[in-house]
Order: sequence, then structure tokens, then C-alpha cells
Amino acid sequence: MTANQPTKPTAVLNADLTTGTINRNLYGHFAEHLGRCIYEGLWVGDDPDITNTGGIRNDVVEALRNLHIPVLRWPGGCFADEYHWKDGIGPQHLRKRMVNTHWGCVVENNHFGTHEFMHLVELLGCEPYINGNVGSGTVQEMSEWVEYMTFDGESPMANLRRENGRDKPWKLKYFGVGNESWGCGGSMRPEYYADLYRQYQTYVRSYGENKIYRIACGANVDDYRWTEVLMQQAGNWMDGLSLHYYTYPGVWEDEKKPALQFDEGIWFETMAKAYYIDELLTRHSAIMDQFDPKKRIGIILDEWGTWFGVEPGTNPGFLYQQSTMRDALVAGLHFNIFHNHNSRLHMANIAQTINVLQAVALTDGPRMLLTPTYHVFEMYKVHQGAEQLHLHVDSPLYTMDSASIPQVSITASRSADGIVNIGICNIHHADSASISIELRGETFSAIEGRVLTSGELRDCNTFDQPDTVKPAAFTAFTHEDGMLRLELPARSVTSLALRA
Repeated sequence: MTANQPTKPTAVLNADLTTGTINRNLYGHFAEHLGRCIYEGLWVGDDPDITNTGGIRNDVVEALRNLHIPVLRWPGGCFADEYHWKDGIGPQHLRKRMVNTHWGCVVENNHFGTHEFMHLVELLGCEPYINGNVGSGTVQEMSEWVEYMTFDGESPMANLRRENGRDKPWKLKYFGVGNESWGCGGSMRPEYYADLYRQYQTYVRSYGENKIYRIACGANVDDYRWTEVLMQQAGNWMDGLSLHYYTYPGVWEDEKKPALQFDEGIWFETMAKAYYIDELLTRHSAIMDQFDPKKRIGIILDEWGTWFGVEPGTNPGFLYQQSTMRDALVAGLHFNIFHNHNSRLHMANIAQTINVLQAVALTDGPRMLLTPTYHVFEMYKVHQGAEQLHLHVDSPLYTMDSASIPQVSITASRSADGIVNIGICNIHHADSASISIELRGETFSAIEGRVLTSGELRDCNTFDQPDTVKPAAFTAFTHEDGMLRLELPARSVTSLALRA
């Protein structure tokens, strides 16, 4: 520890100074035709044993509505670039069956298609974000899909929509032109994709009052050249540029250990990898600033989250993993970092909503449980659309071997009702933290808190014990003369609501 390194975390919160608006879409979700995310997780069809509305399970909808989910991305992911939308419309028993080549080579019956997805987002009260097929699709196919969904006049696709039971068009704001075109979406070079993007987006038309926000396929992690080429050659034709980053310990090529098989060293490495998103957003933003200094184009982080080995005994192509406080802290760290990039980061979508990777809920037949990650989304939903407040934080370092990262991460915002909300992550696997926050610019008369933590490092929620990890009241703080002092448990996410 250096002479200037604090032994205890301290912070100064300036409640009268704002640093931008936190886009509510930073709390978005992603649902791909992968494993049991769509089928069983969201869509149960006419299963009499699971209560549903039009085939969509009610318990999941209720849980997601409680998160105020702002936007849902579909149908992929890698699946998007082998998905042909006309296979997923019309009478379900007549829909074409296909092989899901990316995810387990299982049969996809296309029972969940455009109408079912749009019904889902209507039930959720959120915006749809649809990814179009560039890798194996055509310009005409993409153009006709947009026409089918959004055109209100007389046309072949609008008439086809009416024949399938939907008279009025849907509202569609977000449309992605391809997915991971550098990889599963076509193994393209950035120069080639930039030209394809310019061609395809031309035919992603905004009909009537429906204005589409066009999202180009962006970089994989730290491929900064991809960002530079896309901004230079196609920036004038895009509204958003995607970015994908997954948090996983070790090297990608190594066999990933299941989510409950980790030690303190793997825990630390996971936290360090989570912090790396800050560097990625900073460096990609700097490149975009060269071509777009007014920040018209948003970064769309439409795939993020932990990626561990699948649970033993499950299909390796289904990417089903458990969730612990390790996942919860990755989520909390990401949100704290996202808020600091609110001028460029316009959307983020966790991968994935149900039963896949860092899911917020898991299902088993008629049973459903909420993961620790879900609880972080719920605790942090107060920051959606809020004004970020100026905050200066000095944190001691969390050190293992020769590496060090900040132990405590904090964010603060003011919601429309005037409440100041603070989110705090203590990422240390074993050590608690005493923290002092100096409150400036406003006097507060009431403070309420909640905390999410676990008794053991690998605690998780199971279908037999679904409430092992859940939020509890947080009272380990004092407030006097504008100074807030807290005792944070190890491996914890804490939320505070301050009222004047």
C-alpha cells in the first residue's frame, strides 16, 4: 500500500451537482433462442401445468415487470443470423422446423416468432429490440420484416400481417443490422461489414411515425480497429454501435469451470475482469469521439454478463449456469461503471434473461426462482432515468498475489421524486469495509437501506431453497452532521435511499 492509499473507503457526494442522465435502457435484457431461455423460460405454449397468457408464462412476466425492464433484445445473438422470420409466422402447426446449429443442434419449431415476441413485450411494457439477419439473410428479407412489423398502409407485408391476425402495426424503435458479424454472424472483416451495413440499413425504413434507431454490429471486446473502421466508413448511417463483453476467469479456450466451482483466486479474477468494462467503454468511446464529437451515436452493449461452465449434467449447448454473489457483484460493478459512461452508453442488455448464462430467473417446469443477479436489478431500478450525482470515491485496494483492484465501488443518483439513491459494492470475498460518505449540497432527514449478501461464498438459490440469497434491511450505518458512516459486509451490494 502506498502512502496515499486509504486504509478505509471514503467518499464525497455532491447532491447539488449532476453529471448526466442515466439512460433507463442500461437495464435492458436479452433473450435468444438458446437452451431454455425462450422455450420453457418465457414460452410454454398450451402447457396446462404452467399458468400463462397466450403461451407466455405469467410468473416470469410478473418478475420482469417488477424490474421495470425497459427493453428486450431478440432473437439473438448468433441465432439471429440463421433466423428467417417468415418461418415464425402463421399457424404454428404449419411453421417450418429448423436445426439450431449454434446452440446444441436441437430442433427449433418456430412456435415463438414475431407475433409472440411482440405480445411478450406488450405484456412486459418494454421496448422491443430486434436483430436482423445479415449473415445468412438478404436485403429483401430484412426490408420485408420491417415492413411487416411497422407499415400501416396497403402493401404485401402489411396485408400478410393482417392475414395473421394483427391489423395495426407495432411500434419498433431499435433494430440491429446483423450480430457479431466478425464471428458467428459471417466471419467478416470490418471493411466488408461496413459496406454491407450501409447497404442493408438503407432498406430498414422508418414508416410513418415509427422512427427506427439503427444499430450497427460493433466490436468484440478490445477490437478497437473494428470500431475505427465502422465509425469512419459507416458512422453517418448509424444511430448505435454494439459492443460485446463477457466476464469469465481464465482464458477463453480453457474449459470453464461450473459457476459453483470456484475459489478465492477465481473470485478475484472474476472481479478484475468485471472492472475491465470501464477500460473498454473508455477506449471505444475515445475512438468514437474522433468521428462523432457530439456523441450522436450510442454504444449499445447488447451482450454482457458472466460466462462460466454449464451445470454438471446439463446440455453443454444450453449454457445453463447457477448464480451466486459473484454474479450479483459483477452486475453491481457493471451498473456503477455504466452510469459513469452515460454520455455515450445508451443501452446495455444482460445475457441472458432466463435460464442462460447470467440469468435473472431460472425455471424448472412450473417452478421459478430469482437469482442474486435479479435482486441487484431490483435494488438498482431506482437509477433508471435518474440524474447521476457527482461523487468522489477513495477506496482501499483489494489485492491478491501481485494484482490489485478497488475494493469498494459506489454510484449515486437523484430520481424524479427527489430521492437520492446510492448503490455500493464491496467486492472483497472475505473482508467487510467501514466507509464514510460526506454528504454535501443537501440535508437529509431519513435514510433507508437494503443489503444483498450471502453467508457462504458459493451460496445460491435453488428450487428447494429459493430464498437463500435475497435482500434484507440494512441498518449498519449512522448519520450525523452530514457524515454517513456504514459497515459493509463482505461480498455485498447495498442500496440506500436518502430523503430530505
